[in-house]
Amino acid sequence: MQKMRMILGLAALGILFVLGLWLGWVGRRWGPGGGPAAYNTTTVLRQVQTLSQLVTVKYVLEKVVVMEDVKWFGESRVLLVASGVVKAGVDLSRLQPADVWVRDKEVVLRLPAAQITDAYLNDRQTRVVERTTGLLRTFDKDLEQTARQLAVDDLRRGARSAGILKDADDRARAQVRNLFEQMGLTVAFGDR
Repeated sequence: MQKMRMILGLAALGILFVLGLWLGWVGRRWGPGGGPAAYNTTTVLRQVQTLSQLVTVKYVLEKVVVMEDVKWFGESRVLLVASGVVKAGVDLSRLQPADVWVRDKEVVLRLPAAQITDAYLNDRQTRVVERTTGLLRTFDKDLEQTARQLAVDDLRRGARSAGILKDADDRARAQVRNLFEQMGLTVAFGDR
């Protein structure tokens, strides 16, 4: 008799567990109002803005920088091999309500232009190959820092001319499209 109660209790728990799983699955497919989840411009805008900085491309580049400070009484020189990273993406927090339209199961977005989000040197890979200080000169501690900053600026320009912004824009569109397709929506992109 006690064994029978235990079996019935386990069966009841199993049924409750399966019922809970089913309700969780149905609850996810149906919104809080009892019908399919409704998407409007405000909801979609909020979902996209939560992504904020969507960094989509990372370029790793190298650059040789020669920095010279020549005076009549001697020169100081630094030869730097700089290895750096340039990242680009789209700042989705800049989206405004006018940039998002929702029609049934279609979302039309006007994404902000891609921009370089970060550029920096990899200190482990960057190295000073040569440093010279003229006989009548004192050591210039700022010369290497200036060379490093020049290298970052050059890496940024190099990435731009290599097409990082177009790559970032293309990948941002693909990732946003993928996000909305997972929500069961189709996406079209409007002109800027």
